[in-house]
Amino acid sequence: MKAMLLAAGRGERMRPLTDTTPKPLLRIGGQSMIARHIHALAHAGITELVINHAHLGEQLVNVLGDGRACGVDIAWSAEPAGALETGGGIFNALPLLGDGPFLVVNADIWTDFPFATLSGEIDGLAHLVMVDNPVHHAEGDFSLSAGRLSQRGPAMLTFSGIGVYRPALFAGCRPGAFPLAPLLRRAMDAGQVSGEHYRGSWFDVGTPERLEAVNRAVVKRQ
Repeated sequence: MKAMLLAAGRGERMRPLTDTTPKPLLRIGGQSMIARHIHALAHAGITELVINHAHLGEQLVNVLGDGRACGVDIAWSAEPAGALETGGGIFNALPLLGDGPFLVVNADIWTDFPFATLSGEIDGLAHLVMVDNPVHHAEGDFSLSAGRLSQRGPAMLTFSGIGVYRPALFAGCRPGAFPLAPLLRRAMDAGQVSGEHYRGSWFDVGTPERLEAVNRAVVKRQ
């Protein structure tokens, strides 16, 4: 199974740090967020990676190159200024991802999720990893019940930014910028999205304050 790391976002809420550094290259515990994901994926045996880029993307390419130094093979998916949003970015990269299910990971999260536990043999169009709702997103995103996800229900959880998708999820889409969430909601309504609840460490590193807090938490563990 191939994996895609989403790294094209501007990181507006992380400014001024992202005025000069792409968000995925910000460091936690002495290691950039995207490097941590790459090493975790390689450890799980997932070595064919696609990374999209837009804002300050040349820095990502210069730092990571073809990935050989990290034991992986990186294909780059360039996007125009302003990027293509999550759905458009994945759709743009489909020719690099192949015909089978593929893993997608947001580059701006910190987690110890074991990627080796994910399978490409998903039941439906998508499989999402869900986590407990953080304080800044207490309402959650989707409801998980008996391994299936729906838009609303009693067990609302937050989407972790880790998911496995079939290319068919993007059937009918056209090139350009568009979000992923409407595609997932439509697939959920058709009973085509499975999910799991991960209870380990996960942080959405969305602001300088959260970056500092995660750094403190990670350093304590080392």
